[in-house]
Amino acid sequence: MRTAETILTIIQERGKQGLPLERVYRLLYNKDLYLRAYARLYANNGAMTKGSTDETVDEMSQKKIEQLIVSLQAKTFRWTPVRRVQIPKKNGKMRPLGIPSWSDKLLQEVIRSILEAYYDVQFSDCSHGFRPERGCHSALQTIQHQWTGTRWFIEGDIAQYFDTIDHGILIDILGKTIKDERFLWLIQGLLQAGYLEEWTYHPTLSGSPQGGVVSPLLSNIYLNELDQYIVQTLIPACTRGKTRKEHLQWKKLTKQIGRMKKEENREEVKRLKQQRNQIPAKDPNDPNYRRLRYVRYADDFLLGFAGTKAEAEQIKQAIGAWLHEHLKLTLSEEKTLITHAVSGTARFLGYDIVNQQENNQHTAGRRRINGRIGLRVPTDVLKKKIARYMRKGKIVDRREHLVQSDYTIVALYQAEYRGIVQYYQLAYNVSTLYRLQWVMWGSLLRTLANKHKISSKKIHQRYVTKTTTPEGKTLRCLEVKVARNGKPPLIARFGGLSLIRKPLAILNDQPPKTWNQRTELLERLLADTCELCGSREKVEVHHVHKLADLNQRGRKTMENWKRYMIARRRKTIVACRTCHLAIHQGTIDQRLTERGTSWKELLESRVQ
Repeated sequence: MRTAETILTIIQERGKQGLPLERVYRLLYNKDLYLRAYARLYANNGAMTKGSTDETVDEMSQKKIEQLIVSLQAKTFRWTPVRRVQIPKKNGKMRPLGIPSWSDKLLQEVIRSILEAYYDVQFSDCSHGFRPERGCHSALQTIQHQWTGTRWFIEGDIAQYFDTIDHGILIDILGKTIKDERFLWLIQGLLQAGYLEEWTYHPTLSGSPQGGVVSPLLSNIYLNELDQYIVQTLIPACTRGKTRKEHLQWKKLTKQIGRMKKEENREEVKRLKQQRNQIPAKDPNDPNYRRLRYVRYADDFLLGFAGTKAEAEQIKQAIGAWLHEHLKLTLSEEKTLITHAVSGTARFLGYDIVNQQENNQHTAGRRRINGRIGLRVPTDVLKKKIARYMRKGKIVDRREHLVQSDYTIVALYQAEYRGIVQYYQLAYNVSTLYRLQWVMWGSLLRTLANKHKISSKKIHQRYVTKTTTPEGKTLRCLEVKVARNGKPPLIARFGGLSLIRKPLAILNDQPPKTWNQRTELLERLLADTCELCGSREKVEVHHVHKLADLNQRGRKTMENWKRYMIARRRKTIVACRTCHLAIHQGTIDQRLTERGTSWKELLESRVQ
């Protein structure tokens, strides 16, 4: 049996060469692909979330993989309808989220790995969403570095994209390069499995359920058609001229400056240079120069156009017409906007995108930022972040955190603040986040003061200190230390983050692609031995959501199996079926005592 790494490497090479994929369905019989999928999924928070059945990652075993493969070989496998829940969006509306059962997640991950290996190397460089080693920052950096001279922004958004994907068109797109009817039949069954909402079944006549493991990749394959249309047809049609011609007035002033220099009239040279700095060196309205640039992240895309507004309108209409005709999708009129790049701003991936102009009358040398794209922290976004820690214009505490320890409270505040700072590190005005830090600092002091029933001043005196950033700056922060016997103390800090723009910062939305996923858990599962009693019959894996859930507050005693998991620092125990049931029934101590197994011996043999 070939390893998952070998299979995916072969598929990737075929994708690079543009060769079709054949006999894909047979790859689903490979056990190593499922073990790799399990290694990628088991640690996710959603692995313990139930779909429309009670099945979760708990009770995972080699036998479950074998049964899934047998059902695929016999063509008796059927997708389970997903459980649909509604989650709130930022605009107050609700977004439907589909939660598949565990077996469906496992098979979807195998399918996703095959499709990603084949299609990702064929995707356009303009696509950045749901792709390995790409994300929001890579899309924003492309705009910042390559879109100089843009005059118009066309913000694109597809209305209800995930709900309106046409199943027939998607299958036709896959069928162009995947020559396996059984595999396409399996994908079509996934798309049409339906969903349960409030335990009522609804068929899915269109769309790809958000929340599915393979859904983001299928949506990228669908919109790759739009990428190819824009890159191969629209951009060449809207691009002409090697460079803009010189602005006539700028050229005239340059000649006058040259004459004044010869006459050594310094005052007139200075006056003429200040006047010249008020106009561009190149003609922004040159009819013989046009440029169109494009970036997409999921169903949001942005185009930068150097030309007239009338032409920008035509581009918008052409994209809308093509989407409707070829993909049966509709542009959202509310969110698809045309904005002047100099006088206005475009909103993309939470940033304000602007065309920077340097019109300083006192500029003596070369203008360095004229026409360059700037990324900015939006004012309204900053206000919303600050509003979370204020009420009626005053800074308030976060009372929902009062039951936590000082260490946990400080760590929670720092996690929220650090996430915002790291995301907006590309912005030239990232220093404006100091206002957010100041408000969060006050809220944190008030939260800790409320917890200990003392003043904020005393909390400040107790925890304030200084730290050194990687850039060598010394900054003030709040620091909580938790001493541990024989180990370094646990340290939580709030603040201490340098608010300096980092133009090369990259935030990976997904981890880098690694195909060899043989983890320690898989080695334990493949050993096929119960870690509690040594039995080799019906071995499966017991999972918990997180280790912190095991140490529940208010309990004077803790069950031994929980001590065992905490000592091993693992969220899993490989156990036989009998021991696994005993864990859930609370009789595992009695079972091990009957077999002569000591918890003390198990704890002493723990994996560090």
